[in-house]
Amino acid sequence: MGSQDCVTLFLCGDVMTGRAIDQILPHPCPPHLYESYLRSATEYVALAEGVSGPIPRPCDFAYVWGDALRELERRRPAARIVNLETAVTTSEQAWPGKGIHYRMHPANVPCLTVAGLDCCVLANNHTLDWGREGLHETLATLHDAGLRTAGAGLDLAQACMPAHIDLPTGARILVFACGATDSGVSPDWAATARRSGLCVLESFSVAVVERIAAQVRAHKRRGDIVVMSLHWGGNWGYEVPEAHRAFARRLIEAADVDVVHGHSSHHPKTIEVFRHKLILYGCGDFLNDYEGIGGYEAFRPDLGLMYFPTLDMATGALVQLTMVPTQMRALRVNRAGRADAHWLVTMLSRTARAFGCEVQVCPDETLALHGIEALP
Repeated sequence: MGSQDCVTLFLCGDVMTGRAIDQILPHPCPPHLYESYLRSATEYVALAEGVSGPIPRPCDFAYVWGDALRELERRRPAARIVNLETAVTTSEQAWPGKGIHYRMHPANVPCLTVAGLDCCVLANNHTLDWGREGLHETLATLHDAGLRTAGAGLDLAQACMPAHIDLPTGARILVFACGATDSGVSPDWAATARRSGLCVLESFSVAVVERIAAQVRAHKRRGDIVVMSLHWGGNWGYEVPEAHRAFARRLIEAADVDVVHGHSSHHPKTIEVFRHKLILYGCGDFLNDYEGIGGYEAFRPDLGLMYFPTLDMATGALVQLTMVPTQMRALRVNRAGRADAHWLVTMLSRTARAFGCEVQVCPDETLALHGIEALP
């Protein structure tokens, strides 16, 4: 199969550019918080500096991406898709009763465009942290910057509309996005015909799959690749709920989805290949300000992955999956060391083996998925 017959994507988990990240960028929001843990975003910067030493302030917009930019430039994926877990707003309408509120100043949006992102998924449990006013400003800011969004909109139709990423062949990557209530997405955040909000999954039922299938059929053309981005499940733990596994498989069988892009977990979770299609149950955190916060060290939440799936353009089937291990340090993404890469391999192989896959370390210390079915 020639390279012209395939397409490579970049996927990752949560990209959180608020709080301490926003504070080290050139145009920070006011730092006040409404948390029981800390009351100022600058204190999160101090926590990170306590672990990693002085952090430049202000840093340039490329700083937080660190080594990831070199990997993106080297691999040149056809589409770059992230879960943006931060409102981009100066709104002061903090959602009442919510313990944690993430926001980045709109003038800091170049920290997203500098990475050449194509689509920011917004169907998650932080997009409305600063109210619907904050959501509207987030959407306007991202769109004005040339960034596509999925999973949120000014009404239900917009929230459920896929992002379209055009390919040179004339085909497209279609990114649909939903946020499940089991990830902490409030049902009150659901968009309606008359109200802005998110595309919210109220259940993982067959009826919901049928609804998604109808949406996919309405947009997918011959040759298109469909990515379903799902914010689902809790933050910690490697177990995949049976409801998630059944739902992901139904999306592939009944809704013609080619890639299930799951996120919410603060660490990478298992991988499955079902009927030649890729299921990422949890991509883990990619960019955040959790450095210096203790309590879950056994899960190594400082480690993340850049996922580069290569797909057959004709069928959407997975041809190969390369993963680049990363580590958050000094509030930037760094290439993980050899020992950390092997730690990730041990963890992923242990959990993926039950799903018929295995992860191995390559000579360049990237990770590769084995157990992919040969295409017919």
